[in-house]
Amino acid sequence: MIIELESETDFRGWRIAAREACRRDISPDDMIWQTPDTVQDLFAAGSGTGTLKQNREDDRKIVVPRQFLTKAERVICLSDPQRFSRLYRLLWRYQTHRTLFETITDPDVCWLNEGEKAIRRDIHKMHAFVRFRMAGTRSDGREQFAAWFEPTYRIEMLAAPFFQKRFANMDWVIVTPNATISWNGATLQTSAGGRREDVPSDDEQEDHWRTYFAAIFNPARLKLGAMRSEMPKKYWQNMPETRLIPELVRRSQAQANAMVEHGPTLPSKTARALSARTTDVAQPAVQISSLNDLKAACSSCTDCDLSACASQSVFGEGPDTARLMIVGEQPGDREDIAGRPFVGPAGDLLNACLSEAGLDRKDIYVTNAVKHFRFTPRGKRRLHKSPSVGHIDACRWWLVQERRFVQPEIIVTLGATALRSVLEKPVELQTYRNQLIELEDGTQLIASVHPAYLLRLAQFEGAHQEKAQFIRDLVTAKTLLESDHAAMS
Repeated sequence: MIIELESETDFRGWRIAAREACRRDISPDDMIWQTPDTVQDLFAAGSGTGTLKQNREDDRKIVVPRQFLTKAERVICLSDPQRFSRLYRLLWRYQTHRTLFETITDPDVCWLNEGEKAIRRDIHKMHAFVRFRMAGTRSDGREQFAAWFEPTYRIEMLAAPFFQKRFANMDWVIVTPNATISWNGATLQTSAGGRREDVPSDDEQEDHWRTYFAAIFNPARLKLGAMRSEMPKKYWQNMPETRLIPELVRRSQAQANAMVEHGPTLPSKTARALSARTTDVAQPAVQISSLNDLKAACSSCTDCDLSACASQSVFGEGPDTARLMIVGEQPGDREDIAGRPFVGPAGDLLNACLSEAGLDRKDIYVTNAVKHFRFTPRGKRRLHKSPSVGHIDACRWWLVQERRFVQPEIIVTLGATALRSVLEKPVELQTYRNQLIELEDGTQLIASVHPAYLLRLAQFEGAHQEKAQFIRDLVTAKTLLESDHAAMS
């Protein structure tokens, strides 16, 4: 049976013919696959003596694994002249050997996997190394670009959707020896291949690209073997930045030596670790005799790395005669900008719960265990990141001083970080929840959750009960204050 395919990558034609031949149980030795670019010897595929089992009443029901079809569509793009025959043989064998593709040592399966890997690698190279050059402008002002590329395999249509999506706002043409793919803003088309001369060789924008490449080149990380593996020289002639590579490589050792010579000298990891264990947190050199002095000193604190990325320190606020102190974890994004504690969404919830518990925030001293905002940048947003033990320890001195000046009768800690800072030891919040703790100086401690935790629970079952418990913790603090006041009077 001779099958004539429409092109060298006619996967649809191969799939239809292979399915029908396999349904008729035609042996791979009795199949000859031809394309317009190849003329095969009728006897090249085998002896041709087998009998074709056509129009049988007991034709097989064909099972085709989805994973095989995905790989076959790519492997069709190889330059192996036997690819159509080998793919059909795999499909034919699978009908009686359903675990075939699990046998990775099978020669045909190994060929399929290695071929598919080679195609994926070639597609990646095309995505990475195509360089468009300005070719003109349409009458409506839409820019037109062209590129020349020489892929190892016939992958043009497999690689095209990436460019269609990535450069949807411009007209472009990619010319290869095998095919030309083009996009006009509406349709993706393919046509015959072309020559390098069909594409502009340079444009004025390439000087900017070379300047950028030279600026990001790091001589200290130069690995020629890895660079040649990832960027083979066959692609260099189409990439404007590669003209700089020989000179950048030649100067790399001298540049790396200069970087080492002018770089900072840092102590070893062991020395830093020992220093951290034996050195107490530095205390401000200025005289501190009030909360205002303490706040001013905290504004220039650099005892941990958070001071380098946060906008400012966020000190506590409230009367220095407050009988109740509330300690949170750290400032959030809003607090970091405003310079005040609990002014964001968690602060709004805290204010509402205080009001419901019969407490007035104006009578409470509110602060945090850590005075700077720790975050992870995500685009234009700054996402909260919990402070480390080192940050908590570095900031504890400030909290101790706040307690010394305010001398609260009751402290409510919000979350595990605040509780750890006050107790000065690792803790599990649930161990101390729903109990009254007396500190060494006689201060009563109530361990509760952080309002941010309640916000995260808002859409889940049990959120109402958690919020009610949080308010009961605040009510407990209010009751203690009232009982102490009644006893004193």
